[in-house]
Amino acid sequence: MTDDRPHLAVIGAGPAGLAATVAAAAHGVRVTLIDSATQAGGQFYRQPAAELNAGRPQALHHQWRTWERLSNSLAGHVEASRVRHLTDHHVWLVERRLRQEAGTSDRGGPRDGGGPRDAFTVHALLGPEQQNPVEVRADAVLLATGGYEKVLPFPGWTVPGVLTAGGAQAMLKGALAVPGRTAVVAGTGPLLLPVATGLAAAGVEVAALVESADPKAFARRSRALATQPGKVAEGARYAAQLLRHRIKLLTRHTVIQAHGDDRLEAVTVAALDTDGRVRPGTERRIACDTLAVGHGMLPHTDLAETLGCRLDGLDVQVDDEQRTDVPGVWAAGETTGIGGAALSLAEGHIAGRSAAARLNGTEPDPRTWAPAAKSRTKLREFFAVLDAVYAPPARWTDLVTDDTVVCRCEEVTGGAIREAVDGLGAGDVRTVKLLTRAGMGWCQGRMCGLAAAGLAGCELTPSRRPFARPVPLGVLARAGEAEADRPVAAPPDVLPD
Repeated sequence: MTDDRPHLAVIGAGPAGLAATVAAAAHGVRVTLIDSATQAGGQFYRQPAAELNAGRPQALHHQWRTWERLSNSLAGHVEASRVRHLTDHHVWLVERRLRQEAGTSDRGGPRDGGGPRDAFTVHALLGPEQQNPVEVRADAVLLATGGYEKVLPFPGWTVPGVLTAGGAQAMLKGALAVPGRTAVVAGTGPLLLPVATGLAAAGVEVAALVESADPKAFARRSRALATQPGKVAEGARYAAQLLRHRIKLLTRHTVIQAHGDDRLEAVTVAALDTDGRVRPGTERRIACDTLAVGHGMLPHTDLAETLGCRLDGLDVQVDDEQRTDVPGVWAAGETTGIGGAALSLAEGHIAGRSAAARLNGTEPDPRTWAPAAKSRTKLREFFAVLDAVYAPPARWTDLVTDDTVVCRCEEVTGGAIREAVDGLGAGDVRTVKLLTRAGMGWCQGRMCGLAAAGLAGCELTPSRRPFARPVPLGVLARAGEAEADRPVAAPPDVLPD
């Protein structure tokens, strides 16, 4: 029996994707939720592996009741066949068919009686080996692909025992494991607080929380803080936990070097002046076997870029309904700008309701999501303040020595990048890449792109990759054969790097 309901593909099962899926499914749309993880939740609601039989997973989370509501709603829609949840599916490309062929309207789904409905094909690889190709065809696509951590190199950052703050949190939440016995948590941003307190609660001795930002900067932005009393209270609770676990807080400090050969043994931290430079004579060495370091997040926009969606800086640009400028494509959550779980939930709810209405051929009524829209506005303003306060140190590139590895995949050093800029005239990341191979490895610049741009003295720009992740040549060949008899709209202005 054919299901004639309009079909929405949601990519990403974090807060935004879950909220969008639940909202769309509740309003008559068939949804396929596609996610690379084995369980829904994303990083924020990451669940312990099922085989661990965790007795109290809620101890690792806050906003647990919100997760339970989302999880239960998703399960209900799956049971009622309104949602199909595909786990362990790694999306590498979303193809959009020619609009004339698919019969789509200007900004939504297919027109009534306007030809075939499957306007999009989502290409994914199944399982941990990522070899088996899977295709999902849908009338519209909602991108909720989240974000990834900024990585800033410094001497010793490749020593075993140094990992990202998000990586440490993922180990704790997903594997119920800790990376070591004595940790330093460093960098900047609100993520450092749950990481430090979470590790301490799990029995790790957290020797210091090293924050490069100046907390006094919040005093000049008290109006924005007053609009989010819940966030202020949350911060106060974390501060109380720091005191309870006797975690030393060093503000306006940064890690300038990690020490060790086969394993991290210590880090050196130093104070920063008002210009973001290290203050001579303030260096101190802290013994530890783990350094969890983070400097904020960047949005995942690879799929949006290949679809031709317009970006605002590094964020996917959306309208009040969370629609991109590409017909039939919505985006929500961190991919439209880093702003935390609450903002992602609000954007996902709006995007899901908007997509459902337009796919059903009706004009959306913004009054139906007014509370979410109000929350979205306030949270965007709040996180704009956080972005300003929690910016990486202005002179972080001064810490990158000529011997410091910047691109781990290709083993390109800071000295090689400086030579490309100062000696060979490179003025952008692409030219640095061509001259040094920085960014040509497995991660395709996702880890080192920001650092290469900083050392080159230019802004990080969209990468315009043709695919969102590495794809075996055999999969590409089979995908080409499967699609040979059907015209496909090529992503505009996309060339392989």
